[in-house]
Amino acid sequence: MSETEGPVTVDDLPISFQVKYLGQSDARGLWGIKHTRKPVDLMVAAAKALPPGQILPYVRLTITVDGVHLESVSQGSRRDDFEHMSVLFNIESISYGVQDLVYTRVFSMIIVKEHADLKGLNPFECHAFVCESRNAARRLTYSLAAAFQDYSRRVKEMQATQVIDERPSSMKKRFAIDLRTPEEIEVDLETEA
Repeated sequence: MSETEGPVTVDDLPISFQVKYLGQSDARGLWGIKHTRKPVDLMVAAAKALPPGQILPYVRLTITVDGVHLESVSQGSRRDDFEHMSVLFNIESISYGVQDLVYTRVFSMIIVKEHADLKGLNPFECHAFVCESRNAARRLTYSLAAAFQDYSRRVKEMQATQVIDERPSSMKKRFAIDLRTPEEIEVDLETEA
């Protein structure tokens, strides 16, 4: 297996990827490819409809044990075409990540918005990124899985030191990472139908 393929461990973090930011769209649920498919389709359609000469912004997506950090990347004279972006999605706010099964170079993740308890607001948003290759999208998925695994370990350690009734509700978080290949997801979806 080459250095850019296969499983990633927490020891490999932080790890960075230069990707194109497709954008974000509301998602209908907390986790599952069924909640990323439609938003990804909408974002890809919007990207394909961009006027000639307009490109998607490049971002550096860095996965750490604390979450996912996005930062704009200067692309020569095109730097002024986009606002500078620097965002950290805490690991606690990420509920799902997956390599898309239709657009296999696309990685998407569902974020639970910080103010999700406000009535009338959709608490879930899907963020999507176009990677340089299908293998890069896969590696990005493995990287987020390693961050989730470390977060899960830390939560368990904290729970072991607290009385169960005194656990903060934030410690009861669930998250998911789909490590199946797009082909495996497709087969599973066909058997569910």
